[in-house]
Amino acid sequence: MTVLHISGARSWGGSEQQLLYLIDELQKYGVSQKISCYEGTPLMEATKDKPVQTLTTPYFKPTSSLYRKNLKKIIDEYDIDLIHIHTNDGLTGYVLTDLFYNLKTPTILSRKSVRDKHSFLSKLKYNYKNIDVIICVSKYVEAHFSRILSEKNRKKTIIVQDSVQVDERPQIVSFDIREKYNIDQDFYLIGNIANHTRAKDHPILIKTLYEIVHVQNEKNVKLLQIGQFSPLTDELKLLVKEYDLEEYIIYTDFVKDASLLMKQFDVFLMTSCREGGPSSIIEAFKNKVPVVSTRVGVVDEVIVDGINGFTTEIKSPKMLAEKLLILKEDRSLRENFANKSYERFISNFTAEILGKKTYEIYKGLLESRSPSKKLNS
Repeated sequence: MTVLHISGARSWGGSEQQLLYLIDELQKYGVSQKISCYEGTPLMEATKDKPVQTLTTPYFKPTSSLYRKNLKKIIDEYDIDLIHIHTNDGLTGYVLTDLFYNLKTPTILSRKSVRDKHSFLSKLKYNYKNIDVIICVSKYVEAHFSRILSEKNRKKTIIVQDSVQVDERPQIVSFDIREKYNIDQDFYLIGNIANHTRAKDHPILIKTLYEIVHVQNEKNVKLLQIGQFSPLTDELKLLVKEYDLEEYIIYTDFVKDASLLMKQFDVFLMTSCREGGPSSIIEAFKNKVPVVSTRVGVVDEVIVDGINGFTTEIKSPKMLAEKLLILKEDRSLRENFANKSYERFISNFTAEILGKKTYEIYKGLLESRSPSKKLNS
């Protein structure tokens, strides 16, 4: 089978990393893969050494005729059997192209994010009749997304959770955190990996650190925050200054292969108020790092509070701080959480599982559309 992945991503995040894992795994099933993405993007660079043919274009608005003509050309020229859409703007471009050209190509949409509001036009495209399958990254996403889906399209949803590759070879980290930032070995190193978006709720991250440092008076801590800067960054740094936390938090901006640094964290903290995954939780599991997180996205599906990690309601800096401090004082509990979470990772969240589940969806869809066609596995 020949599959076309469509992504309009112009920055890098967990969803793009998941797409790379999927591309690697689908190769094992003999899937011929193409990817349509924009020139000069991190995704374009990342796919250069992957088992996929990268088809790039300059940035076209997904509502433009140039976008439609390009997508139609790709489908015809490469005899595409199945379209897999990975971003919202990719869905917009696909829907308009299908309306103009009647593509008749089986189509899958991956849904990884959660939004509080949807426009009327967004609801129309998400309920488009020619979307055959909607892959949701978690039950949380499925429940939220189903609120705007028609009864017919709700029946098209299926859950395939984010996964992470098992490293077969030793991975080389780009730097030693404590050495680079002059952090004493006895300091409690809290790590956070999250781009600077409102969904990640960085103010709560800062307020949690304030609770630890200035309310509980625990001074031997450092918070390393890895994530791509944005227009929000300046106001976050002002908040850090207002709370007198400048010597306790380090902002790195974007770091390539940030997940490789996780092993150096004493604990991984996530304070998001709105998430689909996130894949960073699974990365922490793989790296045997204990997790403290708000209950968003896949969190309630992978962490049992007090058993293999700690969870809290969103916007609860005091409770997050309390649980972080429990782990600070109890190394054996940190190790226990880390080991139990690693076991969950190996059993449920390896990229091998992601590839197998997705391939079975592809195969089932194509066979349902053409029952007489036998697909080689």
